[in-house]
Formats: sequence, C-alpha cells, structure tokens
Amino acid sequence: MRPSPRSLIRILVPVKRCVDYAVKIRVNAQQTGIDTNVKHSMNPFDEIAVEEAVRLRQKFTSKIEQVTAISIGTAKSQETLRTALAMGADTALHVEVPESGSETLEPLSVAKVLRAVVAKKGPFDLVILGKQAIDDDYGQTGQMLAGLLGWGQATYASGVELDLDKGWADVTREVDEGSELVRVRLPAVITTDLRLNQPRYASLPNIMKAKKKPLEKLTPQDLGVDITPQLEILKVEEPKKRVGGQKVKDVDELVEKLKEAGVLPGV
Repeated sequence: MRPSPRSLIRILVPVKRCVDYAVKIRVNAQQTGIDTNVKHSMNPFDEIAVEEAVRLRQKFTSKIEQVTAISIGTAKSQETLRTALAMGADTALHVEVPESGSETLEPLSVAKVLRAVVAKKGPFDLVILGKQAIDDDYGQTGQMLAGLLGWGQATYASGVELDLDKGWADVTREVDEGSELVRVRLPAVITTDLRLNQPRYASLPNIMKAKKKPLEKLTPQDLGVDITPQLEILKVEEPKKRVGGQKVKDVDELVEKLKEAGVLPGV
C-alpha cells in the first residue's frame, strides 16, 4: 500500500563519488577497471538532483521539512556528502562499503540499500537522483528503486513542479521526440536530466557550515542488505584508436574500399 503524502515533506537525494568529468579515463595496468588514482567529484547528474531538492526546499519553506543527502561508498564519499551539505542539504547519511567492494556496486544493490534507508530512516516522500552516473552509465538505479518501493516514477526530468496540497508532481521529461509532461503522485522517484537546472557553487561560508551539519554512518549490514555483485568483470580494454579517413570519388570506389576492409564480406 502506498503511503499518503504528509503535511511536511522530506526529500532524499542519493549522490555518488565519481571520477571527475574532466579527467581523461585510462585503463589500469591489471585491466580490471579504470585508474581511480585521479581527481574525483560528485556525479554531475547528482549535483543537479541536489540543486533541485534545495530549490524546492527554498520554495516550499513551510512544507518541506528536510533534504537528506545519501552516498553509498568508501570513507572518501563523505567528501561528496559535505559538498551536498554545502550546497544546501540539511543532513547526510553515509552507507560505508569497503574499498574492495566499492567498484563493483551494481544498480540493484544500490536500489536495495536505498529502499532499506527509506524504510529505516524515513518516512521520505520524494527521492531525487541523477538519471545515471558518468562512471558506469547504467541509468537503472532510479527505476529499480521505484519498482522496489512500489512508488511512481518520472525519469529524465527537465522540469519539476510540485503541488504539495494535492500531493503530486508535474514533471517535464526528456524523450526522443522532444519532451512530455507527466503527473506522478507522491511519494515518488524522480531522476534528473541536464536541462533541469544549473547547480550552484558551494560558497566558503556554506562549506564551513557544512562541517557542522549532521552526518550519520551506516553499513549495508546495518540495513540488512547483501551487496554481493551478480556480475563479474573479466577484462577492461581501451577502445581501438581511430585512424584517419579518406575520400572516395563515387559509390563504386566506396564499395571496393569496404570489400578491401572486410566490411562487406561475400559481396
């Protein structure tokens, strides 16, 4: 049974620590994954989610009680949570996993942890998260979470309008043909797209204030969730380097070149 929206709304915002978007990705020497000894930052889509939650909190000051940021990862994920707190989140939850297991976290495991947090630390009325993480690009966590919770979902949001008196959200979604407007009843899960907003920079005073905001630590075991991966990565390789192209004078020459390259076998 879906819980009905309460008079005071609480928002949960999952954030992930990723390799910074400006870093050139390289495969590690063991070919088991990418080199992670580089600069990290908050997943850009999650930054948008934090910004949207904070804007809603500022817009509905008398109706939105709290914005809670949550991150599932190693101890270094606390840096990401402090960034979310400096952007305006009220509290933070850190579900700590060991260094050896952080790189194998799968969307279903993350969704199960988030469902457990909603059950144990809730009630929450809205979960806002990025549509995907830029490291693994699965783009599945929000949808899986909504399914596990039995909540409505509005994905790839480029616009969010809340009507808290009626208990719903009107969400403009990015789709192949352009955009569409959907209405979802609270509680709900919303995933954010790039056009939703422009995240703010955390000011120095807010960074200092963030150090004093509450940050609670948990483990998957505390929540009764098994995060053992179901997939095994056998090998990671860099894509082949692209070579320069060449111009052809007509279709016949193009076909001959494709035959020589083995692209058109048997033709």
